[in-house]
Amino acid sequence: MKVSPRPCSIADTLALVGEKYALLVLREVSLGVHRFDRIARNTGAPRDILTARLKRLVEAGILEKVPYSERPPRFEYRATAAGEELQPVLVTLMAWGDRHLNADAGPVVLEHECGEVLSPRLVCAHCGGEAGRESLSAHVRAPGWTTAGPTGPQEA
Repeated sequence: MKVSPRPCSIADTLALVGEKYALLVLREVSLGVHRFDRIARNTGAPRDILTARLKRLVEAGILEKVPYSERPPRFEYRATAAGEELQPVLVTLMAWGDRHLNADAGPVVLEHECGEVLSPRLVCAHCGGEAGRESLSAHVRAPGWTTAGPTGPQEA
């Protein structure tokens, strides 16, 4: 008997934005780059792949196409509210890359409005405590699953 993969919001999210060029498009839009040619230049994405990624992000409600010219008809891409909610994910990925891949100096620095370089951290909205691995515990709500895996008969 074949067991389906664990139900998971991470997997569902990666199905939409987990491909390299999808994340790079979101990076560009978050940096204020909204037009196809500039997104293509800044990401290095082949035009056909970029077209497909943009279409998927628009269909998923993460980006929206906004006209900026009628003659000829031209569009730019803007983050929706759902797309804006991905900003902390991008910032956290960047911070991880700066620490583990670009230890000398990250190629881009984000400065917070307080004037300091942003050092993101995950905190609990309820108590304000830092949400590190040691302070979290998983409670599986998917039927037939535990943190260790599926319950019942498993594939041999």
